[in-house]
Amino acid sequence: MDHQNAYSKPVTCRNICKFAVPTIAMSVFMSFYTMVDGLFVSNLLGTNALSAINLTAPVIQLVTAISTMLATGGSAVIMKKMGEDKQQEAREDFTFLIFVNVIAGLAMCILGYSVMESIFRGMELSAEVARYCTTYLGRYLLFTIPILLMNNFTLYMIASEKATLSLLCSVTGGVLNMVLDYVFIAVFDLGIGGAAIATGLGYSVTAIVGLFVFSCRKNLLHFTKPVFRGKVLAGAATNGCSEMATALVTGIITMMFNWTMLHYVGENGVAAVTIIMYVLMFASSLYTGYSYGVAPMISYYYGEKNHEKLKKLVSTSLKVIAVISIVTVAVSFAATRPLVSVFARPDNPVYELSVTGNRICTLALFFIGFNIFASSMFTALSNGIISAVLAFSRSFVFMLIAMLVLPAMLGVNGIWMATSVAELMALALSLFLFCKYRKRYQY
Repeated sequence: MDHQNAYSKPVTCRNICKFAVPTIAMSVFMSFYTMVDGLFVSNLLGTNALSAINLTAPVIQLVTAISTMLATGGSAVIMKKMGEDKQQEAREDFTFLIFVNVIAGLAMCILGYSVMESIFRGMELSAEVARYCTTYLGRYLLFTIPILLMNNFTLYMIASEKATLSLLCSVTGGVLNMVLDYVFIAVFDLGIGGAAIATGLGYSVTAIVGLFVFSCRKNLLHFTKPVFRGKVLAGAATNGCSEMATALVTGIITMMFNWTMLHYVGENGVAAVTIIMYVLMFASSLYTGYSYGVAPMISYYYGEKNHEKLKKLVSTSLKVIAVISIVTVAVSFAATRPLVSVFARPDNPVYELSVTGNRICTLALFFIGFNIFASSMFTALSNGIISAVLAFSRSFVFMLIAMLVLPAMLGVNGIWMATSVAELMALALSLFLFCKYRKRYQY
């Protein structure tokens, strides 16, 4: 079978790149969805509207958290079964988990509409920013089910050796998002709601294509009669709980950033945080994309008990991430002003605030890649508990400590330093756990 040929190739940097480069490019384009919204919104509607996009982010992350859990955890479970030569059982589990996602999407959509107004009302925002928030989120939630399907189909296309198709869908969706952002905001004057609709339609490309792709029985993974297995659902939830925790905790930390900035600087501070998060998100997408690309390989070799290939794959991956880290830090430092100027003009008070913040936050890029890969690796090895410990500590515990201590000592600069300090503490934990479990998994 084709998938056997692909996974049986030698573990070389070239063959790893065949898996990882499409997913890196795909992840980068996926990061464009939100960035493009920010670009058009900040330039056509102003920085108050840009602040609103960031203020809605925690609710959006809450809505998609369960899907993220099932997608990453389910992929690890299913590809492990593929490595164990249980193809039919894996396809039944795949179909079942997609069905669960649809049900979860409907529930999350209803929940999102029920809580959004009370959330924004409690933030004591200006009337303009509050209106922007409810409008953007209200339109975004209409696409909850397509967005959840997109999260799943993206990973399952990669696992099914269709990473190039997944990349093509992401590129097409990204381009569609850019075009529709301009058309809906600048031409049809739909405001910030038009930006949300453009994003939803961009996400829907992968969802629609995925429905056709996985309906074809010739594919490695395809829809079949689903079989409910509580153990599979529990396994997917356990393996993917780190990714769900990351999504949930990221939302909480984003709210903390927003509230702290509102306290120290006001709504201009929230806009500055939004710009810097775009830069970090873009750089982090390189690491996330690489981790997504190699995760099915890790799961497959683990299921196959091919320790030699697993060891070489992990070793090569660490070297690749080190190179990416050095490059992203250098580029971010050198291009700080041009990057910020895309979202805010130099005469805008948000501009200088963002320039200073980006230069401080860029240090975090030395550590983020290793932490993302470590968490993803343990998920792929079906050790969701350790992955969750890493993700939760990194995204919440260490960030909470940094956010409580540093701003009180250093003011606004302490807010910017919080990310780097938290990621450095997370790196120490990642190294400890990596060494502790090395003999167990023989990587």
